[in-house]
Amino acid sequence: MYATRFLPNTRIDVADALRGIAVAGIILFHAVEHFDIFTKEPIVHTLPCDELVGNVMTWLLSGKMYGIFAMLFGLSFFIMNDNQQQKGQSFSGRFAWRMCLLFVFGLINVAFYDGDILMLYAVYGLFLIPISFLPSWAVWCIIALLAIQPVELFCLLTGTEINHTTLFKIYNRTISLHETGSFMDNAINNLRYGFELNLRYNVFSGRLTQLLCLFILGMQLGRQRLFYDEGRNRQVWLFIFSLSTLVVIILSICGFKDLHQWLTPIYSLFILLMTVSSVVSAWYAFDGVRSVLSHLCIYGRMSLTNYLLQSIIGSFIFCGYGLSCYRLVGITYAVLIGLGMVVCQYLFCRYWFKNHQRGPLENLWKKLTWIKLNK
Repeated sequence: MYATRFLPNTRIDVADALRGIAVAGIILFHAVEHFDIFTKEPIVHTLPCDELVGNVMTWLLSGKMYGIFAMLFGLSFFIMNDNQQQKGQSFSGRFAWRMCLLFVFGLINVAFYDGDILMLYAVYGLFLIPISFLPSWAVWCIIALLAIQPVELFCLLTGTEINHTTLFKIYNRTISLHETGSFMDNAINNLRYGFELNLRYNVFSGRLTQLLCLFILGMQLGRQRLFYDEGRNRQVWLFIFSLSTLVVIILSICGFKDLHQWLTPIYSLFILLMTVSSVVSAWYAFDGVRSVLSHLCIYGRMSLTNYLLQSIIGSFIFCGYGLSCYRLVGITYAVLIGLGMVVCQYLFCRYWFKNHQRGPLENLWKKLTWIKLNK
């Protein structure tokens, strides 16, 4: 059983910067996808570089930003859980209640954007409770098992094929409503099918086990205090960066061929590790990097609020019941719109934190998490 080492869990600025990168990346890639509208209509304003921009953004962002978000989720769980352990208190019940609250936030979010991940994160988060009691060696074994994509590996070895017909059926209906339906039509459809759609897509894309892996990995990195500038942590991050970069180069050169279903999620995982390790290494090595990324710390401290806002704003911009930009702008222009959303949210964050310690939804989530009921 794991026991706390009674070391202080101070705020980790580089983790806030990574949250900022993750949320900004999520917004930019949602913009690339026109907030889940893949129309067959001709797009009015396009550029010759659209395909290149789309490929680069997909390589850098698709699946990686949500993964970083998941890893930092696990880190946050460890910090809160360890703080309570140091006080001799259990955090399990309180965290389960916190996940129920996150699920409610997800229900609000999915009414605007069918690609919500908060509800799934709330479910994944519950697995952290029993796993947090395990010793580190057992946790590393679970991480290793999940990292090799066991579902995809089983399908590859046995020739099993997962039927995704229902996923495509729901997806086509949802996209059609995004183009032509009213806001109410979209909200009802998203609330009815949003959770199922995202769960099925996680199975389809190989993220079902990978996101859980990253949740647990974030918790374990918290145990190892790797996000602090202590001991030999810088050397560890440089090793992770070197190894992940080497794997990414090898897989990029060799390709996947018949192993595509199995290796694609693993390839994305190593790109994610390369991104995280490069940011952490540069953060602690260079003052200039810290100065630049400190702006993303502000943005990352309001990650929940920014995530919900991007769903509301982005859906209105791209959906048919709003400005219908899904048929007006190509990928490059869409990325610029996404970048504009990030800048506007950043300016709002700077304004908000002049008078508040936490973001509006972050503050509400904390207050409801620690609410005390009178007998």
